[in-house]
Amino acid sequence: MPATGAKVLARADLDSVEAMTGRANLRLGITDVHPVVSCGAFSARAVVGEHLPVTATVFREGHDAVAANVVWEPPAGSGSTTPPPLIRMAKYGLEPDRWLATVVPDREGCWTFRIEAWSDPLATWRHAVEVKVEAGQGPEELANDLEEGARLLDRVAAEAPERDREAVAAAAAALRDTSLELTSRIAPALTPTLQQYVHDHPVRELITRSPSYEVWVDRPRALYGSWYEFFPRSEGPVVGGIPTHGTFANAQERLPAIADMGFDVVYLPPIHPIGTVNRKGRNNTLSPEPHDVGSPWAIGSAEGGHDAVHPQLGTMDDFKAFVARTRELGMEVALDFALQAAPDHPWVQSNPEWFTTKPDGTIAYAENPPKKYQDIYPINFDNDPEGIYAETLRVIRVWIEAGVRIFRVDNPHTKPLNFWHWLIWEVKKTDPDVLFLAEAFTRPAMMHQLARIGFTQSYTYFTWRTQRAELEDYGRELAQNAHYMRPNFFVNTPDILHESLQFGGPPMFKIRAVLASMMSPSWGVYSGFELFEHVAVRPGSEEYLDSEKYQLRPRDWAGAEASGRSLAPYLRRLNEIRRAHPALQQLRTLRFHPVDNPNLICFSKTDPGSTDAVIVVVNLSSHHTQIGTTALDLTALGLDWHERFGVTDELTGAHYDWGQFNYLELDPYREPAHIFGVAFPRPVQFPPPVP
Repeated sequence: MPATGAKVLARADLDSVEAMTGRANLRLGITDVHPVVSCGAFSARAVVGEHLPVTATVFREGHDAVAANVVWEPPAGSGSTTPPPLIRMAKYGLEPDRWLATVVPDREGCWTFRIEAWSDPLATWRHAVEVKVEAGQGPEELANDLEEGARLLDRVAAEAPERDREAVAAAAAALRDTSLELTSRIAPALTPTLQQYVHDHPVRELITRSPSYEVWVDRPRALYGSWYEFFPRSEGPVVGGIPTHGTFANAQERLPAIADMGFDVVYLPPIHPIGTVNRKGRNNTLSPEPHDVGSPWAIGSAEGGHDAVHPQLGTMDDFKAFVARTRELGMEVALDFALQAAPDHPWVQSNPEWFTTKPDGTIAYAENPPKKYQDIYPINFDNDPEGIYAETLRVIRVWIEAGVRIFRVDNPHTKPLNFWHWLIWEVKKTDPDVLFLAEAFTRPAMMHQLARIGFTQSYTYFTWRTQRAELEDYGRELAQNAHYMRPNFFVNTPDILHESLQFGGPPMFKIRAVLASMMSPSWGVYSGFELFEHVAVRPGSEEYLDSEKYQLRPRDWAGAEASGRSLAPYLRRLNEIRRAHPALQQLRTLRFHPVDNPNLICFSKTDPGSTDAVIVVVNLSSHHTQIGTTALDLTALGLDWHERFGVTDELTGAHYDWGQFNYLELDPYREPAHIFGVAFPRPVQFPPPVP
């Protein structure tokens, strides 16, 4: 026992550590691995083709050099038989022990990665020799160092293919050749070519491995897309001044215009039979007229439930034809999935235990005080979870079979988290390309946990972020959590008409569209936005007057565009810009830049591995011209502080020569934003490594 009395770990104790950690060799330190979600309890997220930064803190005792690599393995059963390549990590950032590598998945499914840290004797040797030579030491003092280097190169040569072995062996021989001058003995081992070879084929000692972590890789639509929401029932003809209920056939006629605006996803509210009991009338009244159509979210009647199509819209075959036409136009359908029931839904009769019965024997309807939803019964998961789980999965698969690959889930935060975790991953077992968007305007903790457990995207607080500071803070939060939470910035919804749109005039509609489409790789528009619809049902409300949730609302699309009273051409241009610039299809690379006017916001995005970048400046005031000067963080763009570069305004076509400081003047009535396309002379990396 040492004199200090300190306990010495016995072999059995070390075996216990291994049993607890599953790691036999903890020789080097590996901490703060990223991307990891909840200590590895859930999968991190990426999409096919996305550059995913993998980082870790790697260190060891003493002064010997350490290095690290990522072992990046494709999904099991993907057909790959070759061992994963050695993906070297490089130091980056200001912390001396922080390391980075970028991996790019090329297929969907569950990938895994782990960090390998190791002692790098060749780097240690090179540093020692260079320092000693610089200090004036001669061949006699360096004899052991030279032989040590030769032996290390012997190890490299022994593993090298024949075409490379000769150069490595020659460098080892030179180190041993006492007839040469010292610099001539060392020089062959330090040539850029040989150093690159030993970098790619290192001698690794004391290899220490982290646990393996999962990354679920989705198709690209999980990250990037432009959504357009509309009600098919409002697309019927107006006869004698009276709107008639639209069908899927009528709604197909609207699809070319949506595609022409550059949207990728057509999102439909629920298309199921609507309850007649407690049906709501116009503007959410409790006294409907006989012709009132009710809320699509009051699902179910004697005509069917969640697996049925509203008869006035058509048949299941009509819906499938609508889906097929959407695909022909280069788009896809997202269908609302609202797990709730109208009082006359078939479930209420067949499974009353799926709902909450109050002491007086009545079933509780949904409430979100002061709002009341007398036409909707929430699901109670506590009485028969097994039955509810099975029925929900059956319903989802009905619509998957009909061609739906995206579900916009209504109010998921009011259902158990373990239910969603089970449902999403049960679906992905058979249909890994199916995506789920969480409509969860709720507390941050719940929104983030829904993303962690499997939701592909999430609605966000963007609608209520209007000032520069709060937009910047929120944008940074989302970019930092891009490894599991993907936002979808909707500028409006049938439920949300923000006061900025009510009182900001047409320029504010442009401002919000630019912010949403440029900041987030996924964004959305609810129909009517392009017609500047802005009247609330009452002062202080975010509900639309004559809300389409409760009535048919046909619109004169062609007339508005022909008369210049439509924002459709502007939305088309924004989506064209998004498609032309891969940088705008990213979230992780969002960076904000200082401007000396709080009413101006400036941000950039880059596309890792390419030369594409975009810089956006927006006037947040819809009523007044704003002037200011940027102070761009050029390092975030992969540039040196002195560099200048050309920019092209994608909205006006104007060209400018830019640097760090740039004067701006934006008149909201002419054009409230600059969207500058930038073509850099060299690929941009993310994050920028330390030189």
